[in-house]
Order: sequence, then structure tokens, then C-alpha cells
Amino acid sequence: MSKAESGLTIRDTDHVEGPADAPVTLVEFGDFECPHCGAAFPIVKELRKRLAGRMRFVFRNFPLNESHPHAEHAAEAAEAVGDLGGNEAYWTMHDTIYENQDALEDEDLASYAFDAGVEAETVLRALDEETYRHKVREDFKSGVHAGVNGTPTFFINGERFDGNWTDIEEFAAAIQQETGAEVSGGAKRR
Repeated sequence: MSKAESGLTIRDTDHVEGPADAPVTLVEFGDFECPHCGAAFPIVKELRKRLAGRMRFVFRNFPLNESHPHAEHAAEAAEAVGDLGGNEAYWTMHDTIYENQDALEDEDLASYAFDAGVEAETVLRALDEETYRHKVREDFKSGVHAGVNGTPTFFINGERFDGNWTDIEEFAAAIQQETGAEVSGGAKRR
């Protein structure tokens, strides 16, 4: 199955960190309330740091609403912040939500949005009006099309990574195969 067939073609509506011409693209399908995604967050953040300039990271929403009742609104709030405040505001909101998974009521999300530079009332109105639900659904559908059946699910250059993402060195080694550059802890970087 090609990347386009699998639903992993990077879209203009995706949230992307890193250069478009990076040798590796890491796509995560995640749920902001999922404890496993919460555990993956610091690992992915460290990989983003280690590979700055050499990896493009894409986050797509895959809220598992039956298990995580706040996941949909968290995703919609992040989308609102990204739309209204730009890419940097989106990533601030993304990180803040993961750092505060135990506080995802709408009022909490509005506070995080304000901290990211977006008017809290605007985000609350967007949640009430379901302004960004369609974007979250698009992400979810692309995940279903790509074979995602749980979170987090990662793809490295379009190929599903079924290795141990909880082991940062194993995860880094899989990415290293694609970049040809050292990415482990203290290793030299090209």
C-alpha cells in the first residue's frame, strides 16, 4: 500500500514541526486523553529535540471517545488554537494538553488556549459550535484508512512502526535507519 493509499500523505491541514525536506517524517495518531499517548509524549518530544532539522513530525487526532470522554474536545480546542494562533500556538497547546491530561474540562482547555495566545472565549465558542469537529473527524478517518486501531500509532516515512516506542533507543534506532544519522542519547550528530 502506498503512502497516498494509506492516508498518510501530508496535507496542508496537518500540524507539522520540522522541515518539509527532512529525511524522515514521523506521523503520530494520538488521543490527548489516552494514558499511553501521555507516556509517549516525553519520548516523542525528546526525539523531536534530538532530530531538530532532520525530522518532520506530524500529529493527527485519533480521539477514542468511548474510552476518553474529553479527548474530542481536547482535539477540537487544539485545532482552534492552531487555526487562530498559528503553528507555534498549536504546538504550545499540544504540549500543554499532554502535560495536563488530568485536567481536560472545557474551562481547562480554554485556559490553556489563553496561555498559548488565543482568546479563551473564542475557543469555548468553537467547542460549543463544533467548529473544528470536521477537522478532527478527517484526521480520525485518515487513521482508520491507514489501519490505526489504537493510540498512539506511529508511522516512519509512511511505514507503520510496530516496535517498542516506550524504549527511546529502539525508537531512535528505527528512525536512524531512515535518516542515516546518529540519533541516540549522546551520539554525535551529522
